[in-house]
Amino acid sequence: MQNLAEGLRLPTNGLDYAILGIYFAVVLGIGFAARRSVKTSLDFFLSGRSLPAWVTGLAFVAANLGATEILGMAANGAQYGAYTVHWYWIGAIPAMVFLGLVMMPFYYGSKVRSVPEFLLHRFGPSSHLLSSIIFAVSSVLIAGVNLYAMAIVLQALLGWPQWVAIVVAGFFVLAYITLGGLSSAIYNEVLQFFVILAALIPLTIVGLKRVGGWHGLTDSLSGSHGDAFLTAWKGTGIGESNPLGANWLTIVLGLGFVMSFGYWTTNFAEVQRALSAKNLSAAKRTPLIAAFPKIFIPLVVVVPGLIALVMEPSLGKAGKDGLQYNDAIPVLMRDLLPNGVLGIAVTGLLAAFMAGMAANVSSFNTVFTNDIWAAYLKKNREDAYYLKTGRWVTAVGVLIGMGTAFIASSFSNIMNYLQTLFSFFNVPLFVVFIIGMFWKRTTAAAGFWGLLSGTVAAMVNYFWFYKQGVITIPSDQGANFVSSIVAFVVGAAVMVVVTMFTKSKSAESLAGLVYGTRSPGMAELPGEGDDAWYRRPALLGWGAVVLAAACYIPFSF
Repeated sequence: MQNLAEGLRLPTNGLDYAILGIYFAVVLGIGFAARRSVKTSLDFFLSGRSLPAWVTGLAFVAANLGATEILGMAANGAQYGAYTVHWYWIGAIPAMVFLGLVMMPFYYGSKVRSVPEFLLHRFGPSSHLLSSIIFAVSSVLIAGVNLYAMAIVLQALLGWPQWVAIVVAGFFVLAYITLGGLSSAIYNEVLQFFVILAALIPLTIVGLKRVGGWHGLTDSLSGSHGDAFLTAWKGTGIGESNPLGANWLTIVLGLGFVMSFGYWTTNFAEVQRALSAKNLSAAKRTPLIAAFPKIFIPLVVVVPGLIALVMEPSLGKAGKDGLQYNDAIPVLMRDLLPNGVLGIAVTGLLAAFMAGMAANVSSFNTVFTNDIWAAYLKKNREDAYYLKTGRWVTAVGVLIGMGTAFIASSFSNIMNYLQTLFSFFNVPLFVVFIIGMFWKRTTAAAGFWGLLSGTVAAMVNYFWFYKQGVITIPSDQGANFVSSIVAFVVGAAVMVVVTMFTKSKSAESLAGLVYGTRSPGMAELPGEGDDAWYRRPALLGWGAVVLAAACYIPFSF
């Protein structure tokens, strides 16, 4: 992808750059406006827990709708076809509903400021420190992916050198987060959500018209890639072959359960948006509100990848242009959009990069400041000290993100790289959370060793068994699904065994941290009280509608 600048150069003019300049000005304006509300570290890291559900809900989905989502899922669409919808309807919606109905009451009710802090209360400092380090590392790695993707695309589309693109985008993300903290990031994410849609919807409509509509698209791809390429489940029987290199078992267990639940329920870049809501009800509704637009995102992300494959059949093949699957969206922008609309599309793409990076940087500064610096290195300082530290850590996170940006350069499909990171880091966290939340007997030692062993097992499976050819898996994505299952099984087994030989905490110390318990003065938790989620028809209805749509659509696709 490094050498495509000439092949994908866009005919931008002054109008396009004017639109881009207006967007940058608005972004910084939101940062300056949000600065007035930042008086304490809680304001900086969690918006003072004051935001309404519709704001946090849109920010929740926008934080995920970053460059990696748009470029990566369009690349997946071009490489794997309609199987990509599983990342949404199987691999996102059920976990988002579970987060809202079951896990947010634990997070918000216990008043923790981060996901690792919950592990501190449940398992103690060893698990807390390990999870904090793991999350901090994964955050800057993922932030680097966004910066890398943004730099390469801007180099290709606008002719900017990579280092210029990295510095410009990094500066604006650093500026508005340092100024306004999480509030600035969230309000910008709401803006970015609509800007991204304004870019992707015209691209999809014009693209479909160019290839002869939906029937023209399906006829072309069926002829060149076979009928299975345009179905979600055909060819996924155990022993059958398909472009994804996975069967229904690894899709349902690997992606739909351990990888999906691991990402959506423990990834603090997402959970942080819900924790900033003004009350528990708003926090629980945040991922449910986000789930509605998430259902329809494949129409403007995956479908463009399919369109690009018809318009540019050499995509992903070693041809003279060297176009990779990551280039699906830039190819469409180059070939379809006139000036003005092109400026909106470039702005939307840049907004996606910044939203994804901002989500990871804002979660990194929270975890590092509260869970590492304040908890173990500089304890019991005044609040103003931690507010200042958070701003400095933001700058450090952006700089490290710049440094990690090119780790992703060895992957022609950045979504493969991201899913590898999720199998390493998020799945083991989910094992520890889910067992610790539902089994009182689980011990502190079990939490630490379960987290460590799950992470190591996923890495061993990927780098040794898969990469060294010890076992044969058809694709990187298939290997990621298997790594996720291995991480979950090994982590759970180690937790059970270690628990049998170690002493658990007292029932009083677990109040409010395990399903069916509540500490004095804590907000209601699932499993007890008149306000439990399953006794609230409105909240349950939200989840039921979203789940029904998520279950129906993939089987009718």
